[in-house]
Amino acid sequence: MLLGLLAAAGTALCYGVSSILEAVATRRTAAVEGLDPRLVARLLRSWLYVLGLTLDGLGFLLSLVAVRSLPLFVVQSVVASFLAITAILGAVFLRMPLSRRDRIGVAVVVAGLVLVGASATEDRSVSVSDAEQWGVLVAALALAVLAVPLARLAGAAGATALGAVAGLSYGATAVASRMLPGDLSPSHIGDELDTLVASPATYALLVAGAVAILTYSIALQRGSVTQATAPLVVGETVAPALVGLLLLGDQTRPGWGAAAAVGFVLAVAGAVSMARHGEVQPTPGSGEGPGEGSEEGVRPSPSRPPSSPS
Repeated sequence: MLLGLLAAAGTALCYGVSSILEAVATRRTAAVEGLDPRLVARLLRSWLYVLGLTLDGLGFLLSLVAVRSLPLFVVQSVVASFLAITAILGAVFLRMPLSRRDRIGVAVVVAGLVLVGASATEDRSVSVSDAEQWGVLVAALALAVLAVPLARLAGAAGATALGAVAGLSYGATAVASRMLPGDLSPSHIGDELDTLVASPATYALLVAGAVAILTYSIALQRGSVTQATAPLVVGETVAPALVGLLLLGDQTRPGWGAAAAVGFVLAVAGAVSMARHGEVQPTPGSGEGPGEGSEEGVRPSPSRPPSSPS
């Protein structure tokens, strides 16, 4: 269980750093119309974005360790704390002092994570049916289809809608990772390739991950980072937590159910309150950065994922 908690914390750290790199690169890349996958192709020319994706990849591997040893509500609430990490990194390295609201947000996130961590118990093995694996693949495909009309929305509505799709897609990657069959430890994964290729959860993971990266990148171009990131945090935490509790046998330590619920709500609420830190901007005079002034006033210029991060 300790390894799972450390892996989840490592995931949040990777996502906290990558969110800065990817948001800067996304804002510097030309905006697209609709659900245009060419945006990702353009972003891959940016070393900032590639470095961010590399950290996302490392974060994903760590999250795979976490979701296969801990309940999803624990892992996803820890991962959501990446925004608090982003805010702290911005204060330390980009001279962006934290406001009183930010400090309260960090404290709320920490308090929530303490409760969630204390209530955690080691994940128990539960058989996953073929129907459940097909279900998460169908959900991932449905999100891909839903993203097409939502990508035509402009402004705040488009940012919020696509941010929600991205969050649900990241949540689907967490659920799919949990459903992957076989022993995925480094010493055994080679023996499981045939099983992985035959599993619908593998394809759900690939589809949901691609949808999440593309929709969140476009959401950052549609409106403010807060409008894109707040629904993402809710979607990537609440949905997989419910699936874990209702279908995958997740549970808390005996007598700690209420503490886990309170901690989860605090962690998610604190993360949402810090959503604007999905793109860190230095204060005037701190050197070149993604922009100046208040984040809420920022809009992409003609010349402008991440990800989950999960």
